[in-house]
Amino acid sequence: MSSTFFIPAVNLIGAGCINEAMDAIGKYGLLKGLIVTDAGLAKAGVASRVAGLLVEQGIDSVIYDGARPNPTIANVEQGLALLQQHGCDFVISLGGGSPHDCAKGIALCASNGGHISDYEGVDRSARAQLPLVAINTTAGTASEMTRFCIITDQTRHVKMAIIDRNVTPILSVNDPQMMVGMPPALTAATGMDALTHAIEAYVSTAATPITDACALKAIGLIAGNLLRAVEQGDDLQARENMAYAQFLAGMAFNNASLGYVHAMAHQLGGYYDLPHGVCNAVLLPHVQRFNASVSAVRLTDVAHAMGESIRGLSPEAGAQAAIRAISELSASVGIPAGLSELGALAADIPILAANALKDACGLTNPRPADQQQIEDIFRQAL
Repeated sequence: MSSTFFIPAVNLIGAGCINEAMDAIGKYGLLKGLIVTDAGLAKAGVASRVAGLLVEQGIDSVIYDGARPNPTIANVEQGLALLQQHGCDFVISLGGGSPHDCAKGIALCASNGGHISDYEGVDRSARAQLPLVAINTTAGTASEMTRFCIITDQTRHVKMAIIDRNVTPILSVNDPQMMVGMPPALTAATGMDALTHAIEAYVSTAATPITDACALKAIGLIAGNLLRAVEQGDDLQARENMAYAQFLAGMAFNNASLGYVHAMAHQLGGYYDLPHGVCNAVLLPHVQRFNASVSAVRLTDVAHAMGESIRGLSPEAGAQAAIRAISELSASVGIPAGLSELGALAADIPILAANALKDACGLTNPRPADQQQIEDIFRQAL
């Protein structure tokens, strides 16, 4: 069985690489960029700083700061209108997963036309999106380098999963100096998001030796650096290690895909507008407990990568060690213990489960589930 490995053509990682990125952008022959970001980064002056760096390359830009957490169809449409109004020929996404996903939706519709919902599913577009440069300010989603784009449909109260090779950026930028300002809660949530990416990719039915290597290295880096990055946000080494970890996790899931954690978390985000990384973190041990009957050997590898001693353990015991390690790391960085603390309601579980089973991310979960089993996992996670 053949496999395809997707990744941006150029990826810059390391302290100060934002300047190298600007040199690279200047050589693409682009004229005017739409900078897609959120209100916080715009208010903090980060977007203006990037716009200033572009001016030094002779490139004009306009800022769209309407990308909200869990970006919506309306956010994509507003950004697209601004891009067309100003005649932009490329897009820069600046921030975490929300600006990146919003920018992907804008760039995809700019070149393909139609409505962003037309592209829900796998490889639904006909043409490459406008050139997209993704500058990361968090360490978790890996959206700056993946073919995944998640947009909330507020009418249906669901997150649309757009998995399309044409939304892959041409350049990704991970400068840890741009991540030191992340508050502890965001650092924790995005870090646990990255851990979820790595673990789901490792137990995925589409895993390959390449994705396995990326996933295991990412798990080890996260286990060894996330707590330090949360507690000591100015620790540049921990930030850089987390930048590498989330990128490696992105390489893994961009090609091996994900599982029921993401399929379920998307519904929580779409229904309640909850933070994606936190939802993943709460669901992760419960879904892996469900998967353990078919993924015990692989979960034992996860336990080892997280620093657990697995000598003499059966695969079943090794899987339980992994689940404990996940839960302990999550608790240590302040993730809530259950979904009820986030406002999820037991009465909504049937519709959440039904929508989760329609999510493309669940297709590669190692153990298939039915409606009742997904409902049970949601209830366990409450």
